[in-house]
Order: sequence, then structure tokens, then C-alpha cells
Amino acid sequence: MQIAAYYFPNYHRDARNEKLHGRGWTEWNLVRDAKPRFPGHSQPNLPAWGFEDEADPAVMARKIDAAAGHGLDAFIFDWYWYEDGPFLQRALDEGFLGAANNDRLNFALMWANHDWLDIHPLKRSLAPYDDARLLYPGAVGEAAFERLIDHCLSRYFKHPSYWLLDGCPYFSIYELTKLIAGLGGLDATRKMLDRFRQRVRGAGFPDLHLNAIVWGNPILPGEAFPTDGQKVVEALGFDSVTSYVWIHHFPAKVFPVVDYAVIRDAYFNYWAEASGKFKCPYYPNITMGWDSSPRTVQSDVYDNLGYPFMYRIGNNTPANFRETLAMIRERLSGQDLPHPFITINAWNEWTEGSYLEPDLTNGLAYLEAIRACAKHPPLQAGSLAATA
Repeated sequence: MQIAAYYFPNYHRDARNEKLHGRGWTEWNLVRDAKPRFPGHSQPNLPAWGFEDEADPAVMARKIDAAAGHGLDAFIFDWYWYEDGPFLQRALDEGFLGAANNDRLNFALMWANHDWLDIHPLKRSLAPYDDARLLYPGAVGEAAFERLIDHCLSRYFKHPSYWLLDGCPYFSIYELTKLIAGLGGLDATRKMLDRFRQRVRGAGFPDLHLNAIVWGNPILPGEAFPTDGQKVVEALGFDSVTSYVWIHHFPAKVFPVVDYAVIRDAYFNYWAEASGKFKCPYYPNITMGWDSSPRTVQSDVYDNLGYPFMYRIGNNTPANFRETLAMIRERLSGQDLPHPFITINAWNEWTEGSYLEPDLTNGLAYLEAIRACAKHPPLQAGSLAATA
């Protein structure tokens, strides 16, 4: 059983960001500026390793050593590709691929093909975030997708550390609605994905492992209402399904805090539903925590207005995280699935409060929880630890 953590690469200088926010801007700026927004709210949460440049191979080498040394098998990079090419690619291209020890950890791509909106930070008057200014549309056409295939084959898939399942490169897609809209419908999208597979086989691989991130239900071009996600996944020929983060499956009315055990149990119910719904394998996700308040203007009143003005997850202690990971591992081991794996949100989603990297409060405790869980039998369910 393998464990892969999503990696969000917005902690290095990027030309697009600097054009918008100014020279030297990274998302560390939001981490530094975060403030408590309600009683009992803990902010800022600061990195124990400092505000590092992830595009520096030496910096990335420490991340790789920490991940591999604590039981992680892969980073799944949030990977951005728009009509005019890549975005936030330097963490992978310069940092990870330049690190001398990148043979210790696999990497893969999760194409984050969502619209990139001007939400760093978001004003209260623009909440929910759908009203924010659109910067880079997530939907891309056939020509841009063909360039994406070229880039993956020439730059990533043949790297010795690329994550392969049964010899097939793992490639995940975040936003099915944008995928279908950009390529012109279900049939055209299936043809393009088949073309992707054909190109991968032509490069010497057995096939491509296509994974779908499913949350909500996609809306097809020309339609006003969501369709059945299971039908879309089947029609497009995906090999597996997983999730990115628990909050996608928990539209809570509780505010400002949802307890970790509550959202965990809700996710477990979703997992059971997804396992019976999809014909291809569903692989589980564990979320370390959640607090998107750093992505809001800190002087604004913090009300329940939709992302990123939303609930945070409370009581997400290292002990609770460890026990939940053990519960997931035990439940997954009882399912007859090929090459089983678990995804974690996330290695470094600092401005969404979901990170395994050490902070000044917990140090390496979340990584140590993964290592402890990997070394010992699963803990008995039903004894979720109390708040530390």
C-alpha cells in the first residue's frame, strides 16, 4: 500500500505572480500576514523550516528526505497548464528534478485545470470566490492539450522517479467540467484521452493510468445542471477515482469550526458511497486539516460566505490524524483493489491549513504519525484521541 501527498507549488517566485502581486511575491506572504479571526482561532501558523524557496534543489532535497524518511512514497504535484503553457512549474522542474536525492521519492502530476482566480487574498465583498476576477481559464482546447501531452512525455513520464502503476504513468485530472468544456464535449474529450493513451503507449509504456478527482458532479457543455459523475468517469474511460480534500464532500452549515471526527465520519460515508458507485477503483483520501482564512483579506469580518470564508477543521491533532490514517489503511486493506494507495491533502497547503511540513507548534509530529502508522498494526477504531 502506497501513500502519496499532494504538493501545492506556490512557494517560489513565478513570473505570472510577480506581474500581478509584485516582485518577490509568493504565497508565503499570506502565511506571514494571517491573523486570528474569531475566538480560539490559531493564526499565523508558521513553518519550522522558514519561508523557503521550493525551486532551490537543496531546499527540495530536505523535503524529499523528510517525506521518504517518514513513509511517503510520492508527491503528486498540483500541475498547471493553460492555453499559453505552464504556471508554477519551477518547484517541480528546478526544485524536485534538480534535487540530487530525487531517486528517494516518486512524483506524479495532478493537472489542476481549474480556473485561476484573483483570490490571494480575496475581499469579503467578492465572496463567494466565483465572483473574483478570472486570471487564467482552466478549460483548454485540443491544440493546448496536445502540447500538454508532448510536455509530459518529453519532460516527466520517462524520468526514473515518475510514479508508475503497473508500469503506467499516473496522471490525475482535477476538474472534469473544465476538461470537457475545453475539448468540446464528452465524445471529443474521450477521443483526446484515447489519443493521450496512444501517445503514451507509443513512448514505450504499457498504457496511461488516468485518475479522476471527483467532487460534486460535472456540468456538460450546453447544460445548466450537473450530470452524474459516475457516468462521465465511465464514458471517458478513467482507470481510477480519488478525492483531493475532505471539504469537497462536506458542505457544513456549522461555523466557524467543524470537529475532525465529524468531517472524518462524513468522509467515510462518502467513501462507502463512492466505492459502490464507480465501476473503476476509488482510492481514499485523508485530510490533515483545513483553514482557508489566510486567503482572505485579514481586516475583513470573517463570516460564513463560502470558500475561502468558511469553516476550519478543529481537533486535527497529530494523534487524531494518525488514528484516522490507521483506520483508512485497515479499511483499504480489506478491499480487493489493484496497487492500493492513499492520497493525503497535503504536503504544503499552508494557506488552506493542510500541511505535513513541520510548523512551529507541532514540528514533525504529522510526519511521525505517518511513520508510526506504517510501522505498527492499525489502531482500533472508535477511540479518537481527545484534543491535545
